[in-house]
Amino acid sequence: MTPGRPPRVLVDATSVPADRGGVGRYVDGLLGALGQQSPGRVELAVVSQRSDAERYRRMLPGAEVIPGPAAIVHRPARLAWEQTGLPLLAQQVGADVLHSPFYTCPLRVGCPVTVTVHDATFFTEPEHYDNTKRTFFRSAIKTSLRRAARVIVPSKATRDELIRLLDADPTKIDVSYHGVDHLAFHAPAEDEKARVRARLGLGDSGYVAFLGAKEPRKNVPNLIRGWARAVADWPRPPALVIAGGQGHDDDIDRAVAEVPPHLRLLRPGYLRYADLPGFLGGALVACYPSFGEGFGLPILEAMACGTPVLTTPRLSLPEVGGDAVAYTTETPERIAEDLADLLHDEDRRRTLAKAGFDRAKEFTWESSAEVHVTTWNRVAS
Repeated sequence: MTPGRPPRVLVDATSVPADRGGVGRYVDGLLGALGQQSPGRVELAVVSQRSDAERYRRMLPGAEVIPGPAAIVHRPARLAWEQTGLPLLAQQVGADVLHSPFYTCPLRVGCPVTVTVHDATFFTEPEHYDNTKRTFFRSAIKTSLRRAARVIVPSKATRDELIRLLDADPTKIDVSYHGVDHLAFHAPAEDEKARVRARLGLGDSGYVAFLGAKEPRKNVPNLIRGWARAVADWPRPPALVIAGGQGHDDDIDRAVAEVPPHLRLLRPGYLRYADLPGFLGGALVACYPSFGEGFGLPILEAMACGTPVLTTPRLSLPEVGGDAVAYTTETPERIAEDLADLLHDEDRRRTLAKAGFDRAKEFTWESSAEVHVTTWNRVAS
C-alpha cells in the first residue's frame, strides 16, 4: 500500500442472493453505509452478480463496481471462481485487502483477506443441518479462521463460540453488530398495514407473524404447534402467517397437517420488500423461537417496525433483544403458554413494542461500517 493513501478494499458481493435474505441485508446495509462515510478512509471496489451491478453503482457512486462472470449465478461455479478468478481480480484492481462476507475465502490470494463468519450453529446445532451443508460450512469456517488476517462476527456470542469450540484466536476476531435500515423498516402507517392485510386476504383478523427461512434451526414446526395450542379456544383466533423462503424443513408440512381446521395458517412465501413494515408492524406479535442465531436480524427488523417480539434466549438473541423482547423456550408447550400470555396482555404488548422500537435505534449500519473500516485499515497497515 502506498504511504498516505487509504487502503483499497475489494468486497466480494457475489454471494448475495436475489431474494435479499440475511446475507443480502448485511451486504447491502454495509455497502450503503460505506458509501456515505468511507471516502478518505478506504477506496472501495465491489464485485457482484451481473444483476446487482447497476444497483451497487447507484449505491456507491465513488466505488469501482465490477460485474462477475455470468456463470457464477450458479453456486458451484461461484465457489470455483472464488478460488481462481477472485484472486486474479484482486490483483487487477490493486486491492490491499479482500473482504469475503459469507464464510468462505480464496485459499491463495496476493493480499490480506478478511472474512465475515455469521454464526457457529454448524457446530452448536449440527442436528439442524443436512450432512452436506454441515460438512461444507464447518470446513469453510475452520479454513477462514486459519487463513484470514482477521475475522468479523456479528455478535459476542458468535465470537465466544468460535473461541470455545474451535480454539479461534480471540485477538483476530472483531465484533460488528448488524444494523437495520430504519427507512425501510419503520413503524408503518395504517394504510401500509391495510395493504398487506388485503394482499394476504386476512380481512380484519389479527395474526402472529414469522419472517425467515424455513430451516430446522428456525423451529417453525414447534411455532406452528405452539400457536395452534395458544389460540385453539379463541372465539376469533388470530392467524399465523409464515413468510419467507421455502427452506428444507420437512417437519413443517407435518405440523401444518396437525392444525385444526378452524384455525388459519398462511404461507405466502417471499413478500415484497416494501410490504415488510406493514406485515411486521401489523402483527399482534412477531414470533421467532429459534434454536440459535449468529445475530438475529429478523427480530431486530420486527422491533424497528414497532412490533412486540417473542423469541428464545439462545446464543446472540439476548444481545439483540435485551429487555425489550419477551422470551420463551423451543418447546411447543412453552411457546403456547408464553404466546397466549402475550396475546392476552395488550398492555404488555404495547410496552414491548415501544421498548423494542427504541432499542432498535441503537443498531445502525453506520456503526457496523465503522468497525469494518477500522478492521480493514488495521489489516492493510
